[in-house]
Amino acid sequence: MLSRVFSGSTYGIDAYAVTVETHIEDVVPGFVVVGLPDNAVKESRERVTAAIKNSGFPFPIKRIIVNLAPADIRKEGSAFDLPLAIGILSAITEIRNDHLSSYLMIGELALDGSLRPVHGVLPITLEAKKSGFSAVIVPTENAREAAMVKGIDVFPCSTLSECVDFLNGEHPHLPAYLVDIDAVFSEGVKNYPLDFSDVKGQESVKRALEVAAAGSHNIIMIGPPGSGKTMMAKRLPTILPPMTFDEALETTKIHSIAGTMPEGAALISVRPFRSPHHSISDAALVGGGIGMARPGEISLAHNGVLFLDELPEFARNVLEVLRQPLEDGRVTIARSKMTIEYPANFMLVAAMNPCPCGNYGNPHQQCTCTPIQIQRYMAKISGPLLDRIDIHVETPQVKYQELSSSRQGERSEVIRDRVVRAREIQLQRFKDSKGLYSNADMQSKDIRRYCHIDEASQELMKMAITRLGLSARAYDRILKVGRTIADLAGSEEIRPEHVSEAIQYRSLDRQMWMT
Repeated sequence: MLSRVFSGSTYGIDAYAVTVETHIEDVVPGFVVVGLPDNAVKESRERVTAAIKNSGFPFPIKRIIVNLAPADIRKEGSAFDLPLAIGILSAITEIRNDHLSSYLMIGELALDGSLRPVHGVLPITLEAKKSGFSAVIVPTENAREAAMVKGIDVFPCSTLSECVDFLNGEHPHLPAYLVDIDAVFSEGVKNYPLDFSDVKGQESVKRALEVAAAGSHNIIMIGPPGSGKTMMAKRLPTILPPMTFDEALETTKIHSIAGTMPEGAALISVRPFRSPHHSISDAALVGGGIGMARPGEISLAHNGVLFLDELPEFARNVLEVLRQPLEDGRVTIARSKMTIEYPANFMLVAAMNPCPCGNYGNPHQQCTCTPIQIQRYMAKISGPLLDRIDIHVETPQVKYQELSSSRQGERSEVIRDRVVRAREIQLQRFKDSKGLYSNADMQSKDIRRYCHIDEASQELMKMAITRLGLSARAYDRILKVGRTIADLAGSEEIRPEHVSEAIQYRSLDRQMWMT
């Protein structure tokens, strides 16, 4: 007796179809799963056996061999429970359906036969559509996420019995799950609980964050405790351009695979904000782990913001692994038997104190740190990493007059409108350049093409490079930030005032680190 059903598994942020072949023969009873299954798949034998029996179906006391093809790729997770059970029931003719090849099915089985949700439903459904399947069968809790894929029917089931009845045509009223994709996408686009109008004072820092958002530049804020660094960083996503549907799909795929989807959410339509603790390991930050490598915090922040508070408190090796993803917008995790690539195109926002006690440069509090302590504290951040951060801004202590003022600052919506207009200028500028979407994406050849400056601006640049001792990378980044400032001003040319402001965002680090 032989049956064949189809399932799917993830590899990186994509998925591939898995053929579940079940062979049953009248020899010594046993249940074997082959095809490089991990422990979770091997344990599914016990779950499937109990689920079939507790659902009222006969379980064959024979030798059962299940092959998961392709057999040279490791399979992991509990999503194969449902296709394993359906394959066995089909082999013993409990399921009378000649069109099983039209369905791709996934789901974890409880011992009583109920279906539990699994990870990676969105990429698996996308692969099902790409591979020509007409429908997917998923646990009821995963139906909304699967329905984000247009052009394929989604049938939700809550129990194994319900799935068998549906396949046998005894549950004709089980409808394909339908959802208004546009409504789901738009419901969270502007649903931000935070707003920049809550921030008192700090106009120069808010300006720097606006420039960073307009060009997708990385930024670091340096200031004493309580100056509002974290408060402003949390509000940065509120002024970023709304996500496109393609960005939302790609971001949701990452979170679906990682199992970090918010409860009840079908699509992540708000830009992610990730803020890992400084005790995080390098593997947790960039991705990895035992078995199949999982996306790390930098991939979970894809198309959004990665906020590193108290930057010098992070381990040196953890910070250094950020250098390559900041340049390439992706991270490659190599193992002896596999290489997985995850996208990691995020805005890095960092915050730190100017010294261990936090009061260096504060006119109202005396700093208790020695010059050597300050130097060691600053030395925790390497020069190459700092060079990859386009904007450095000082965050001073907020004055009492600003804190007690009843005047509200600009709302995030107003700032976001300016940012969106600047991004539209960049999209138009880069429409013929593959891989360029914002000024921060420009490489050296693109800077030479799009960032022309006049003689007055050249003199400013010469003075800055000579006096501040900036690197060649810093020179390029000043030009990129100047291009963004010009875009915000609606200027086709980069003027001296734009270059001057961009230089200001690079001068702070030299003053602090040379102390």
